[in-house]
Amino acid sequence: MIGVAVLGYGTVGSGVVEVFRMNQEKMDRCAGDQVRIKYVLDLRDFPEDPVQDLIVHDFEKIVSDDSVDIVVEVMGGLEPAYTYVRRSLEAGKNVVTSNKALVAAHGAELLKIAQEHNVNYLFEASVGGGIPIIRPLVASLTADEIEEITGILNGTTNYMMTKMFYEGADYDAVLKEAQDNGFAERNPEADVEGMDACRKIAILSSIVSGKQVDFREIYTEGITKITVPDMRYAKKMNAVIKLLAEMKRDGKKIEAIVAPFLLPSEHPLASVNGVFNAIFVHGNALGDAMFYGSGAGKMPTASAVAADIVEAAKYRSQTICEYWTEEHLELESQKDVRRKFFVRMSGKAEDYAERIQNAFGSVTFINAEGYDGEFGFITEVMKEGEYEAAAAKFENMIHMIRVAS
Repeated sequence: MIGVAVLGYGTVGSGVVEVFRMNQEKMDRCAGDQVRIKYVLDLRDFPEDPVQDLIVHDFEKIVSDDSVDIVVEVMGGLEPAYTYVRRSLEAGKNVVTSNKALVAAHGAELLKIAQEHNVNYLFEASVGGGIPIIRPLVASLTADEIEEITGILNGTTNYMMTKMFYEGADYDAVLKEAQDNGFAERNPEADVEGMDACRKIAILSSIVSGKQVDFREIYTEGITKITVPDMRYAKKMNAVIKLLAEMKRDGKKIEAIVAPFLLPSEHPLASVNGVFNAIFVHGNALGDAMFYGSGAGKMPTASAVAADIVEAAKYRSQTICEYWTEEHLELESQKDVRRKFFVRMSGKAEDYAERIQNAFGSVTFINAEGYDGEFGFITEVMKEGEYEAAAAKFENMIHMIRVAS
């Protein structure tokens, strides 16, 4: 019998327990042994819940119990999660987690500890919730050089952008609706400022490169400055606006960014709406592939956690994948990344055309009906640094959104 301890009985933790109740027989069959939850660690008691028989309040009871083979960390945050995970790995226990903040901050260190103790540190649920992406990258696509990963990795912001695009609602209204519906936290900063997506693309970039990508070095911009007029211009251009997390490789150079992008309507990610997530992958042999589904939520995330539990059960005394090392990967400078830019500007196009072309080079002008006193234009491909220098000549007159290639 394989003993499991679940750290945290919140949304995801309770979902994991529920998956065990629903699919126990299949999990046993796939693991090749009986997999049973022995402990659930939480500060609280749950007298009306059958889980109460498993509740413990002291982590020491778990880490010192040799019959616990797998520790499932679904507490979130960095502490005490980091300490509990590190000590579990050092005690020779496999660890499964959905904690993207912990993986992004300490992944390389914890993977090394797991390898030293012949166990596994698995975190499929940390990036795409219920969408399988990590295992395909490390198991199914190992013959490919992955040249691009572009994803809609946050359901809250995608829900908000979808509402703004199709219903014409403004940012504050859709944020309140997302909070009322339980899609956004009362403090939505991690979602709307792009930090959640940033940690996820850092994890994927680390896997692809085999080196530690520091999420703090990824340029990150949220959706708080996106407006209804932006959406109207996007429709004019037969495009949509999405918060994208992007990693691209050119030889040994890797660039990464999280920001709102204009996506042409024919792009595979353009039709991903509501709380759904999707991850577009391009490999040099595979070509294009896309992974789509529920990127968050109790049961989709719990499903991914449970799949990792089965994987850990099958290989509980063998490290099956190193993922990446502690060697730091220096990302390409954002100023050197080349792309097009959509710019909105106050005034009349004819009054500024010469100045704009002198600053930005050749541009395509765009007018959106119903917005007198302003206009838009799209630049040709240029470096971010070149764009910044050109934009500085117009002080605070312009508003920019990047254009996806």
